[in-house]
This record gives sequence, C-alpha cells and structure tokens, in this order.
Amino acid sequence: MWKALCHSRQCALLKSTTVEPVFLLSGFFYTMGESRRCHLKEIEPEESQLKKSMAEWQFAPSSVLENNLPIDSDTETYICSNVKGVIYSRVKPSPLVKNVRLVAYSKDVLVNILNMHPSITETDEFVKWVAGSNVLSSSTPLAHRYGGHQFGAWAGQLGDGRAMSLGEHISHDGKRWEIQLKGSGLTPYSRGGDGRAVLRSSIREFLCSEAMHALGIPTTRAAAIVVSDDAVIRDQFYDGRPEVEKASVVMRIAPSFLRFGSLEILSKNIELSELRRLLNYIIQLRPDITECGDQKYFVLLEQIIQESINLVVAWASFGFTHGVLNTDNMSMFGVTIDYGPFGFLEKFDRNYICNSSDSTGRYAFCDQLPVVQWNLTKLYMAVKVLLSEPEQKRIEVLLRNAVAAGEAQYAMAFNEKLGFITNPNITPQLSRFLIEMMEETGSDFTMTFRQLGFVTIDEMADAKALEKHWSLNILSKHSKYLEFVSLYKQCMAVEGLSDEQRRSNMMTKNPQYVLRNWMAQQAIKQADQNDFSGVNFLLEILSKPFTINEEAEKKGFSGPTPAWADCIRVSCSS
Repeated sequence: MWKALCHSRQCALLKSTTVEPVFLLSGFFYTMGESRRCHLKEIEPEESQLKKSMAEWQFAPSSVLENNLPIDSDTETYICSNVKGVIYSRVKPSPLVKNVRLVAYSKDVLVNILNMHPSITETDEFVKWVAGSNVLSSSTPLAHRYGGHQFGAWAGQLGDGRAMSLGEHISHDGKRWEIQLKGSGLTPYSRGGDGRAVLRSSIREFLCSEAMHALGIPTTRAAAIVVSDDAVIRDQFYDGRPEVEKASVVMRIAPSFLRFGSLEILSKNIELSELRRLLNYIIQLRPDITECGDQKYFVLLEQIIQESINLVVAWASFGFTHGVLNTDNMSMFGVTIDYGPFGFLEKFDRNYICNSSDSTGRYAFCDQLPVVQWNLTKLYMAVKVLLSEPEQKRIEVLLRNAVAAGEAQYAMAFNEKLGFITNPNITPQLSRFLIEMMEETGSDFTMTFRQLGFVTIDEMADAKALEKHWSLNILSKHSKYLEFVSLYKQCMAVEGLSDEQRRSNMMTKNPQYVLRNWMAQQAIKQADQNDFSGVNFLLEILSKPFTINEEAEKKGFSGPTPAWADCIRVSCSS
C-alpha cells in the first residue's frame, strides 16, 4: 500500500535496502476506530481529588535525580556550545512579563493527567506557573542535552534550546508524566537563540497535540498556552524580512521527552558510561522491559522500532505529515513530538511537502516511512556497541524489513478506513484504485473517506445523490469511478459485509475534522488581536473529531479549502 503512495517518487533512502521475508509488526499502538479511541474513556478521578489551587498541588520526586543521572549544575552561564559528560543541565525559567494572559487550556489534560480542577486556570498562580514566573518549591527545572541528524546530516549537539522540564507528576492512575515549558527562555543549549517561542507556533502545537490525541495517535499533550506582550523578532521564512511577534509559552506533557538524539550525542562523543546509564533509565520508565535481563537493550530497540513504524502508519492513515522528521524529533516512547511545520493532506498529493524550509522534499508525505526507517538505523548505530552480535543481526533484519512491515500495516489501516474489519488482503487493489483517483481528481483526503461512509453503496453510483457531498462529487468525475464502485461491491460481497455495517465502521474511523492549516491560521490571526475564541472553538471540535458540529459546519471546517488558503506557508521558524 505504501508503494501505491510512493510509486511516482524514487526514494533514495531505499536504494540500498535489501528486502527479506517480511517481519510483520503487531498492530497499531492504538487500534483504529472506537477501540482506537478507548483511551479517551479511562476512569476520571473523583472531584475530591482535583486540586483547585497551586498551593495544593506539587511535583513528584524527580526520577532524574533519584536515578542520579549526570546533571550540569551551572545555572548562570548560558553560553556553552558543547557540554560533555552530562545528560541534563539545571536551568531557571525566564518568565514572560508584559500583560501575560491565558489563551486556552485542555480540560482533559488538567483533570485526567494533572489532577487539577478547571477552576484553577482562573487563578494568577496557574497563569504564572505556565508563564514561568511561579516556580514551585517541588519543581526541578532541567534542560536536556541531545544531538541529532537534521535533514540527513549530523548537526552535533542540539538540546532543549527553548524548552525546560519543570518536573514530573504522577496522575491518579499511577502514570508518571514529565511537564515541560516550551518558550521559557535561555538554556545552555540555546545556541545563540533567545529561548522564546512565538504565539503562532505555540497555538499550532497546542491544538495539534490535542487533536492528534483525540484521533487516537500517540502524542505529547498540551496542558495550556499563555501569551504576553513581550516582543520577539523572527524571520519566519528566512527571507531577510524579520518581524516583531508576541512571545508565548505552551505547557507540554509526555511520558518523557527523550528522543533518538538523546542517545546519538552520547554515542558520537564516546560517552559510553552515560549512554548505558541513560538507556537503563529509559528502561526503568518502561516497566514491561525491566525483567528482560541481559536482553533489555535489544528488547528496548525492538519495541521502539515497532512503535515508530506504528506511529508513522497512524500518521499516514489520517493524512498527517510531520514536516521535520529529524532524529532529534523522534521519541524514545513512540509518541509524536515537536509540532513544527506539520500539515494534514487536503487535496491528495502523495508528494505533499508541508515545510517551506524543506527545499529537497526529504520529509514529503510519501517519504515518511523510509525516513523513519533511516532514523531508526541511526538509533541502532548509537546503541549497537551495547548489543551482542546475534542481537545486532536480528535488529538489522528488523530494520531492513521495516518498510515492508509498515506497508503491511498501512494496508490494514486502509482496509479499516474503507469499512472492512477482517481480511486485510481483500482491499489492496481497491485502496490503490481510490488513491490514484483522489490524486488525479484532487479530491480531499479526509472528506473523501468520510463521505464514502455517508452514502449507501447504491448512492455511490447516483450522480444526483453525490451532489451534496462535495469531495465525493469531485472523485466521481474520474473516468474509472464506476469501476471503483463495482470493485467496492465485490469486496463487500467477498467479506460478507453489509452496507449498513460498512457505513457504521467508516463513521468511527474517518474523522469529520482535522486541523487544516487554514483553520489554524484563522485562529492565530484572531489570537494576535487578543481574541482567543477561535483557538478555544477549534480545541472543542478537534477534541471530538468524529462528531459533526453545526457551528463548525457553518464555518466550513469540513468544506473545500478556501482559495485564500493556497498561499499559506509554514516553516521551521517558531
């Protein structure tokens, strides 16, 4: 199936790949559909457990400190270009100062992760906490040192240049979460930057992380976002035209923000003691591996390969393109991290590039799977020295077969998006057929699948019935559309799938709403004028992406992309 997406592009990353018998990875990290979203239905904490003031709330003891990971304690000198022998550095947030106000917050994160009552957001202490000026006594602010391959080249030491972890929290269900501020000021890893983030990029990250969670895609979360009148200067498109923008901070939540580059920097600098200590720490945070004894590093790498392939397939099933799939933007915990120039497919284009900074198209939509395989290979090279020879050979087989495994999973994902639930081998030809027609007609990725579920199989061939379904109507103009409908009927007959069941299945697997760039841009423009209603409305509808919202329909959020949106560009600048 992935080959169907990529047949028009020669992926240089795959030219040296040797295909061996396919090693089929297990299913999605979250399975699709209703079962895919079951994590949203976890038992909520009792209201009596929810804290209504910051004075009642505190961080858990730091696992970094408890595990005695090496920390640079110099909190005064932020001019270091190359820190060695440490994994973290102690830091202090540089708070926003001028007219700080709350833009939005995620009730789900506050209640179900942070165990906070929503009323806490009305307090000055909470807003100051997010802005970096209310550092709790139980907090341990740290910036993480990591490296990475950026656009295929080793970039050396990078690190948290404008982010810092405040500490960790244990939620009511016993899960440990790292809490981080992004845009909170200088760190030893700022590399000449100002340590700040701007409002536009913070809004995009806040909204997309919550939207991805609602779709069932593993992701970091966003608790809240604040903005101030503190000025920062950004050359958004790197074209020599810098502008003054508003500084903003987004509070991010994750099991951990450790990434592939966390290990790469240690391996590159031959800091093997620190490498082993960090790996042991990661394994401690993953209790399913702690009992694996001498094979623990192998099992960890095996699981990360599986999770990473699962993740990129989940992205593709919703038309999501990350935009900056550097090794420092890939998680050691299989979640989506660092929302920069992302984009969801609108008019289907397998070669879609969402990042205007990506001049070569390295991170195009159809190339995400081979890029993830390439990144996994770099992770393996960083850890290889700690693996036995037999373990190395087994990992190398998994890596060689990663793309084929992803293709198999992608076929299963499309199988479900088309309403089929049992045999993944029924629909490959049907899926390829649909992809080709979508691209040749310019049909919308999200709404074509959604609208196929709106109509009966007989209505699919009825031009009158299709008139009210704009994207499906566009698709129906293809010369082979009726042939596609006929094949669809045949596949349903083979599986014994009723039309009612097909439509029901599709409604739970194909969203009505995704965060299109033009929708985000509208909310950003409003927020820049101190009107945060657009951000909060988007949060509302994207938290329930499978449910039709009348107000969202009036705003055209499931309609054709407006003409003015064709000029929207998104870059790495934030």
